[in-house]
Amino acid sequence: IFFASFVYLCGSLANAVVPKSIDSGEVGSAGTAIFINLALLAVFGIQHTVMARPFFKRAITKSIPEPAERPTYVLLSSILLFLLYALWRPMEGTLWDIQNSTGRGILWALFGLGWGVVLGSTLLLNHFDLFGLRQIWIHLMGREYTPVKMAEPGPYKIVRHPLYVGWLMTFWITPTMSHAHLLFASALLAYILIAIYYEERDLVVAFGADYEEYRRRTPMLIPNPFRKA
Repeated sequence: IFFASFVYLCGSLANAVVPKSIDSGEVGSAGTAIFINLALLAVFGIQHTVMARPFFKRAITKSIPEPAERPTYVLLSSILLFLLYALWRPMEGTLWDIQNSTGRGILWALFGLGWGVVLGSTLLLNHFDLFGLRQIWIHLMGREYTPVKMAEPGPYKIVRHPLYVGWLMTFWITPTMSHAHLLFASALLAYILIAIYYEERDLVVAFGADYEEYRRRTPMLIPNPFRKA
């Protein structure tokens, strides 16, 4: 279900293939569209942040089996994404619209690269643990779950959050930036910066001095070409 929401988002941001994209539909009142769109993003952001915190995990596993906690989180996130796609309101106006064919081709290539960075970043750590499948499989095999160890594969040596870098590429790189797309990208940029704060706080608790040292020497989102290896 998450993979379906992932593919749909790609089509929605590209305004291609999917039945309802970020700019499709009847344009109504700008104020109403902004209110509804921000409310949809807020609901997703609150769920995605609160359910990922340790205190919520401890609370929910009193009602459901512990191995089902992560899959439940991913499932609810995916459902809220589909709700966002269905209720999203288009808006009048365009910030930029590149007409040059070469320029559009370059931007579409970078847009595709962003999706590759998102998927590749999950695979480099543990894709199946991230989406809760590893937890369920280990439980079904009757083995004890062991958390994924801290690692710095590939792009994680350059920035601490290549997954978020990939997401930002998909949100911001486009030949045509409508006002609705701009609202979506801006709100999720703000959300990602907030999410990083809470996520890193939890990572420090989980990995201690190792993560503190990693955070000290590795940029958060923007690579530093002058940083010593």
